[in-house]
Amino acid sequence: MSDYDNTNKGAMFPNRYKEDGDKRPDHTGNLDVGGKEFKIAAWQSTSKAGNSYLSIRLTEPEMSESSSDNDEIPF
Repeated sequence: MSDYDNTNKGAMFPNRYKEDGDKRPDHTGNLDVGGKEFKIAAWQSTSKAGNSYLSIRLTEPEMSESSSDNDEIPF
């Protein structure tokens, strides 16, 4: 077991699948917030005033059907 605590930490890396002109994020990675894992994506942009900034999106990872604990359909 690792002694390193990843709580409230994350990392982003350049998106190696990004091509000129496509809408894929420039950077992707993972982020832990309070023990809950999120995917993080960022796009490099320039404001109308000419300032560079990152536009960021957090999403919850999609759960696969095999990892579901409950196979019943909720009603």
